[in-house]
Amino acid sequence: MGYLAVIIGAAASFAFGAFWYGVFSDAWKTDSKVPLDDDKNPQNMRSPVPYVICAVSLVLVAGMMRHNFATAGIDTFGKGLLSGAGIGLFFVAPWVALFNGYAMQSMRLTLINGGYATIGCAIMGAVLGLF
Repeated sequence: MGYLAVIIGAAASFAFGAFWYGVFSDAWKTDSKVPLDDDKNPQNMRSPVPYVICAVSLVLVAGMMRHNFATAGIDTFGKGLLSGAGIGLFFVAPWVALFNGYAMQSMRLTLINGGYATIGCAIMGAVLGLF
């Protein structure tokens, strides 16, 4: 059941990311300075590479989060949601801010990416808490 929980948690976070970056797409495209095609979409949008990297990364995060939850006794939806949000807000988002700060990226991009990390980890944690 652990492997299934990891896959479902990663998939839920991935799906939320599609929504999140859909909502903030214009701001993200502007601030990330990603190269755009003639239709104003990222040039690599049709490439599977970023999506595969994202999926693998989310599975790794969910796998380690599940391990930590199991050793800490985090076994309910609420505990998983809160713990996941904590991981996103206090572990992942600060790293995003650190990288963006040195790369001279905007605070808005940091908030977009850090917000996804926080909410995505919260969703992942909630799913893991259910299983």
